[in-house]
Amino acid sequence: MKYKAPKGTKDILPSEAYIWEYIEEKAEKILEKSNYKEIRTPVFEATELFARGVGDSTDIVNKEMYTFVQKNRSLTLRPENTAGVVRAFIEHGMHRLPAPIKLWYKGPMFRYERPQAGRQRQFHQLGIELFGVENPSADAEVIQAAMSLLDELGLKGLSLEINNIGCPECRDAYKNSIKDVIRPKLEEFCPDCYVRFEKNPLRILDCKNEKCRQMLASPEVEEVINRDFICEPCVKHFEELKEYLELLKIDYSINKKLVRGLDYYNRTVFEITSTNLGSQNAICGGGRYDPLVATLGGPYTPAVGWAIGMERLISLCKPPEQKQLDIFIVSDNTRQALKTAFELRKQGISADLDFAGKKFSKQLEKASKTGAKFALILGEEELKTGELTFKNLATGEQEKVSAEKISEKIKV
Repeated sequence: MKYKAPKGTKDILPSEAYIWEYIEEKAEKILEKSNYKEIRTPVFEATELFARGVGDSTDIVNKEMYTFVQKNRSLTLRPENTAGVVRAFIEHGMHRLPAPIKLWYKGPMFRYERPQAGRQRQFHQLGIELFGVENPSADAEVIQAAMSLLDELGLKGLSLEINNIGCPECRDAYKNSIKDVIRPKLEEFCPDCYVRFEKNPLRILDCKNEKCRQMLASPEVEEVINRDFICEPCVKHFEELKEYLELLKIDYSINKKLVRGLDYYNRTVFEITSTNLGSQNAICGGGRYDPLVATLGGPYTPAVGWAIGMERLISLCKPPEQKQLDIFIVSDNTRQALKTAFELRKQGISADLDFAGKKFSKQLEKASKTGAKFALILGEEELKTGELTFKNLATGEQEKVSAEKISEKIKV
């Protein structure tokens, strides 16, 4: 029997892993400048956390979660990480610390869905969460952090879409109007929209079914979408957000149909999309989720954040040059070669060797295949005199150097 990675998962091989490391290092440096601290939460949580936090009207909770029972307790592999971060925020009393609390995370998420370009059943996200600030300046900062990271990675063809979906109070009138205009044609919508119609009709606007999208483009629905149901405080919040974005010189467009796929959002929602992806073109998505901390048992705490899909991000990035091995040691004396490699590594020089004791010609061939910059030859003569043969594998030039001079030659 041949074992393979499960459908919807993939191995990240060394030829690609360095790109992941490069992006994660860039993210860490950029986010640290804005005082975000990394948090690492478990990859599985109590199932109820996601049912309550993400929302039981979402596709994630209804169809996509990997759930298992262990000793009569239902646990779920995390399908997203905001609920887990909020759980940690409450459990460890972070609400008692001076606001804002700024956190960032990276890691695998799990959703049972059809594998497609840029999205697997085990996929990876990098995200931030900012707690304790109700002012729209926080919304602007998290958006600016995302745009800075994507700009630092050299991505082109990006667009920012924003929307204001209101608060729980003013959104009820909007939901009822959506239901009124859709009800006469509800039978023509997909089965998922039947569920959304009762639990959260705004989620119908997020449906990816082509027939549903066509019906949502009708003049009657468009008229309701464009009608202003948002209360005065929510309108003020959105207007101030736009002013902050203009202050930061961040271009945006308003998309009235943008609601995001999770139930916990309120007021600001946004997506960053790329023209270099297909129909699934969102790289980053997020928004404000002020009620969530209280929903999960903590005190009312305003919050805003986003998540970036790493697989899609990597597909758009120009890969950096992979780091080369500094030295490959060529020798028929494995003990001395290993000792020399150890001494070089202590000096911060990357070094490797052939452990099989092959012929020098084979070892030099292997040195070239590893992509090493230099070969260090330790033959009998070199071991006697202490003068080592230092070979530039790109030019073929070689010279005798003492062990003490090797680090200097590497830096040159």
